[in-house]
Amino acid sequence: MMGLTLKKDYVEFFTNNRSEFQDNLLNEAKNVRNKIEEIQFIGNIDLLNNAHKLVMYALIGNKDELDMFAEKEGISWASHSLTLAFKLEWVQAIRRTIWRFLQRYDQENPINEPNNFYELERQINETIDQFLNTFFLSYSEYKDQLIEEQRTLVENLSVPIIPITSKVCVLPLIGHIDMSRSSTIEEKVLLEISKLRIGTLVIDLSGIAEMEPEVIEHMMRIIEGANMMGCECVITGLRPEIVRKVTKLGLTFEHKANTKATLQQALEDYFVS
Repeated sequence: MMGLTLKKDYVEFFTNNRSEFQDNLLNEAKNVRNKIEEIQFIGNIDLLNNAHKLVMYALIGNKDELDMFAEKEGISWASHSLTLAFKLEWVQAIRRTIWRFLQRYDQENPINEPNNFYELERQINETIDQFLNTFFLSYSEYKDQLIEEQRTLVENLSVPIIPITSKVCVLPLIGHIDMSRSSTIEEKVLLEISKLRIGTLVIDLSGIAEMEPEVIEHMMRIIEGANMMGCECVITGLRPEIVRKVTKLGLTFEHKANTKATLQQALEDYFVS
């Protein structure tokens, strides 16, 4: 490893020339240069200060602290959807600027042994590569977590089961229902019936203008599953187009669910009374 004295000299050199290093770095990373203030504003990320930290980690070789720093950076960039291309350009610009200043240091201090260069080259490049690997891994993992949370939120919003009483709930469905959403409805309905001990579930379809035959059949199975769990289903707001498709398929709600013309009528029967 590099001698402690040499490490100290490098750290002192980069610290004393920090302002000049930053100017050179900004000239090197032209695309990022114009985004410094924007990134600071969006994500509260101080690129110049973080660049100095990375330089110090590269010179000192503290891998544990480097990993924590890279993980935090990855989360920050992922949570604010900052462009990865800017990050990659910025870090590679830091790498090039470090070597430019090290060359200047050697020119000003020609007594350094040549063997130190090879060790220094390995340490700095491995440190920066480690930073990038940890950063991208942290970014990817946190991004996947955010996507999963957003997916769950969308699913919950697309299947909004609303408690009316301790035993009566309403499921108002709006928009297009395909097989994917139908499967989500099935999962959420059966889970909530068990969780909330729902006795009566009012499924309002007044917001559904179109429903494919396979979806209708799947909805029938959802109702049957709810019945098996001791939950009575009430269907409201059936439009003529859907009714015609149900009858054409030879299906019927008889013995599976009660039907009411409107949600208001169902609530009057199951809530007001």
